[in-house]
Amino acid sequence: MPSVTLEDFDDDTCLIYGIGNAGRQDDGLGWAFIDWLEAQGRCANAQRERNYQLLIEDADLISTKQRVLFIDATKDRTVTSFTLGRATPRMDFTFTSHAISIPAIMATCQQCFHRLPEVHVLAIRGFEFDLEIGLTPAAQRNLDAATAHLSSPNAR
Repeated sequence: MPSVTLEDFDDDTCLIYGIGNAGRQDDGLGWAFIDWLEAQGRCANAQRERNYQLLIEDADLISTKQRVLFIDATKDRTVTSFTLGRATPRMDFTFTSHAISIPAIMATCQQCFHRLPEVHVLAIRGFEFDLEIGLTPAAQRNLDAATAHLSSPNAR
């Protein structure tokens, strides 16, 4: 399956959604990605959102889009810098918690609105998640690698 670039999301039918908390160090990677887009003037036609966590209402939000890119920090030690991939819908029990998953949002969208956008997830490795503003240098390097990858016409 071919990869995507930022050009694929520079359209008003697209949503770029940063998940996280800029007040918890590397948990702010999703928001930092949106900040970078805005500073660089990239994807100006796409809807951009920042939120602390996904909400069940986000199923309605994505139902109006053709393509969605979710960006979130990951603590997964097998991720060296970042991963980028397509997500698939899957109903799980996170819809009953405060931390609903992307697959559960997709499944809810499909079930309630009878449509499903193309969803991609950019997971960027973070290292520190304490109450402090600012990314760690290692997380910043990973963010830089992810933005460079998505900016490259050779990413396909």
